[in-house]
Amino acid sequence: GPSVVRGGDSSDASRLVETVVSRQLSAVPTSPFEGQKPGTSGLRKKTSVFMQPGYLENFIQGLFDSLPPEELRGATLVVSGDGRYYNSAAIHIICKMAAARGVARVWVGRDGLLSTPAASCVIREREGGVACGGILLTASHNPGGPENDFGIKYNVRNGGPALESLTDAVYKRTLELTEYTICAGIPDVDLSREGRYVFCEAAGAAPFFEIQVIDPTEDYVKLMSSLFDFDAIRSLLARPDMSFVFDAMHGVAGPYARAIFAEILGVPQDALLNCEPSEDFNGGHPDPNLTYAAALATLMGLNGQTPDEPPVIGAAADGDADRNMIVGRRFFVTPSDSVAVIAAHADALPWLSRAGGLKALARSMPTSGALDRVASQLGLPLFETPTGWKYFGNLMDSHLLGGQNLSPLLCGEESFGTGSPH
Repeated sequence: GPSVVRGGDSSDASRLVETVVSRQLSAVPTSPFEGQKPGTSGLRKKTSVFMQPGYLENFIQGLFDSLPPEELRGATLVVSGDGRYYNSAAIHIICKMAAARGVARVWVGRDGLLSTPAASCVIREREGGVACGGILLTASHNPGGPENDFGIKYNVRNGGPALESLTDAVYKRTLELTEYTICAGIPDVDLSREGRYVFCEAAGAAPFFEIQVIDPTEDYVKLMSSLFDFDAIRSLLARPDMSFVFDAMHGVAGPYARAIFAEILGVPQDALLNCEPSEDFNGGHPDPNLTYAAALATLMGLNGQTPDEPPVIGAAADGDADRNMIVGRRFFVTPSDSVAVIAAHADALPWLSRAGGLKALARSMPTSGALDRVASQLGLPLFETPTGWKYFGNLMDSHLLGGQNLSPLLCGEESFGTGSPH
């Protein structure tokens, strides 16, 4: 049907595009695929597997069928990813299936991008936390591209990963499917332009579905500015004896690095490396460690090959920006020590002061006991969990589960993931 554009230019979030389309639903026959059982970080397979006709659709149908109908009907859902190959195509499919399920609105980051932390932030914070959850398209630190990996996971209303009770139900449902439902009349939208894309059955009628393309950094930057003292950090980075470099590894962290490090904190653009997101991470492996972040390691003098004086501090993020390696000049910090150092100095964080200080620390089982030493020194309880962020989420929400309130909690795991219930 015809589209009517109202207000705003191509870069204006107030831009509204109204399109008249049929609301008719299509029930597409299908049959189960083997192996659609999510692991600790969702469902990860080769991209070619996800691109099989019906494979993504089956998993999404299994997810929607496993959620309470009233949870999706009239709801707002977040759908975005780390920008790897097949990201945009998958977003369009999911949006059409969401419309068929009665979802009223989908929030998508511009260019289909939201880091995993930013997606949690949008779920929890945007419009007061109105979203019912989010579908994240990422295989985290795994390589991307047609020959490599793709992934999908569901985060619930608290912004954290779905628990096994839900993922097990999704898997069970995928084994029973005979059809999936899609609103095929909804066209693909331009994900590169912010604005509201609304779909009506007649011109001027109330829309039955909306895709809103949002600034992927706006909500996250606002949250970070409330957690950290940006003025103090800006002053530190401006000192003549301080220098900093960040490697986004061609993942989704790039736009966030520019928004925070460059625009707010004044870091020179040439200190922000590989900040253009790429569908195949520019042929690299977006895992921040000394092997795959070799360029940063060389620049920081961590492999003995740096001809010049290295920067004082460096950092790198993985594909979906929920792992962060932080290193010093000629000084490597292990993931286990990294979370321990942060915990030992957590009283410098403004939001923790406002919240009355840390109440607990947590680490995954493979993470070393450095954090235990800090917990003992600070007189805080220390929790050891299986690998998987959902277990940290249980601790963060323990007061909702009949346990004690452990927030603010600081947690970390063996591959440079660190978090808290902010």
